[in-house]
Amino acid sequence: MEFCPTCGNMLLYELPHMERPARFYCPTCPYVCQIESKVKIKRHLRLVKKPIDPIFSKDDRKNLNKTTGVSCPDCNHGEASFTQVQTRSADEPMTVFYTCTKCRRTWTEN
Repeated sequence: MEFCPTCGNMLLYELPHMERPARFYCPTCPYVCQIESKVKIKRHLRLVKKPIDPIFSKDDRKNLNKTTGVSCPDCNHGEASFTQVQTRSADEPMTVFYTCTKCRRTWTEN
């Protein structure tokens, strides 16, 4: 995208016509930018995947709140640690993330 240096609006592309080369022009002011026919615009960006840092470390998980009111879906152990995070809009309830204290499986409840 190119923007007009005069008024800041987005420039529009106009195809070449007869002897006139292709150009960018501003729809609101008289600014025009000619494009040379030999220029090719290529942009290749290699996306590099960054490592994701965990929100809660292993030490943090040891100190989380524990509850006995839920059971693990895998091992049916009756104790799990939990955290609550607001993952949706403010008028929606918080999402509860449970981690089994026995098998370390994680599951959620809305």
